[in-house]
Amino acid sequence: MIGVIATRPGGPEVLELASMPDPEPAEGEVVLRVRATAVNRADILQRRGNYPPPPGASDVLGLEAAGTVERIGPGVTGWSEGDRAMALLSGGGYAERVAVPAVQLMRVPDNLNWILAAAVPEVFLTAWQALGRQARAGTGDWVLVHAAASGVGTAALQIARELGARTIGTTRSHEKAAFIEDLADHVVVPGPDGFAEEVTRITGGHGADVVVDLVGASYLRDNIACLATGGRVALIGLVGGTRTEIDLSELMRRRATLVGSTLRARPVDEKGEIVASFAEWGLPRLADGRLRPMVHDMIPLTRVADAHREVEADRAVGKVVLSVESDALIPM
Repeated sequence: MIGVIATRPGGPEVLELASMPDPEPAEGEVVLRVRATAVNRADILQRRGNYPPPPGASDVLGLEAAGTVERIGPGVTGWSEGDRAMALLSGGGYAERVAVPAVQLMRVPDNLNWILAAAVPEVFLTAWQALGRQARAGTGDWVLVHAAASGVGTAALQIARELGARTIGTTRSHEKAAFIEDLADHVVVPGPDGFAEEVTRITGGHGADVVVDLVGASYLRDNIACLATGGRVALIGLVGGTRTEIDLSELMRRRATLVGSTLRARPVDEKGEIVASFAEWGLPRLADGRLRPMVHDMIPLTRVADAHREVEADRAVGKVVLSVESDALIPM
């Protein structure tokens, strides 16, 4: 089969299509014939040499995929050859086939083609873990989502809405703000003075009950400054840095919770719990259109370097998807 590897740490030019053996399904695994996959920030970091795959994971890039079950390993029940599935992966998605634990599979709703299905697993599961399991947004809560035009951001805004929350999205681009106006109740483009004052004004002085933060260090002070009493900050990204100084008394005064989360390095059983939880709550909403993956562009796997350049340029609203087979756009 063909898969994409980074020949050395560097820019998009180090990505290479390579021939490699087909994967074999281990105990509890299936082999998925990949129709489409998607680009995530973690793939960029891995290509640069800053985010190596966890022990035992494939060196092939790609943290999600959509396709058909081709082979079934020992101990797997509930799946048959030919079933359509989307998968959360520790690696290996940029390839024609990938072995994946069956508990990390979700069925593809009939209304999603392969391109849309490939845009689901990483971002919706990340957002669900933050909003549905850790910070637990609820009816009437104010939810503040940073990097709201990103794949995770657009998923988080939709999930928060379905949980009954009121939403505020932030983005650095006025152009992107226009694209997400229908997803959020309010959109804020932070200026030189940040976003805390505007969020406090929008919420009538109440503040944000939940913050979904993909930015990290550079936003933490403002997050705390506009946090409601008893508020929760779910830290799931660090594009704005890893180190900052904060006044801990502000956290104490607000009785606040700061929780961090990642998906890739979690054990299979933990990933399986997250997948099962979202599948029960989210798949019906994907099937009837209440949740909708947002795809900015579809690029063939043979042009994977161009896809990485597009994501690095921060032009995308939603996901950049890689088509692995020519039928990826055919409606289901």
